Amino acid sequence: MSKIKITQVKSVIDRSKRQKATMQALGLKKIRQSVVVEQTPQIKGMVSKISHLVTVEPAD
Repeated sequence: MSKIKITQVKSVIDRSKRQKATMQALGLKKIRQSVVVEQTPQIKGMVSKISHLVTVEPAD
């Protein structure tokens, strides 16, 4: 499977508990922090729910 790099670009302050939990589950805690994960249907679903808070790009 391919890998993607997810970077947090906005704060989770004043966001719902579900969005905060999704960010935590992805391993994102601070703005400009990045994680590299496998691109699975579960990860794609998580990213779609918080797409306004993160950027996604292919990992090298």
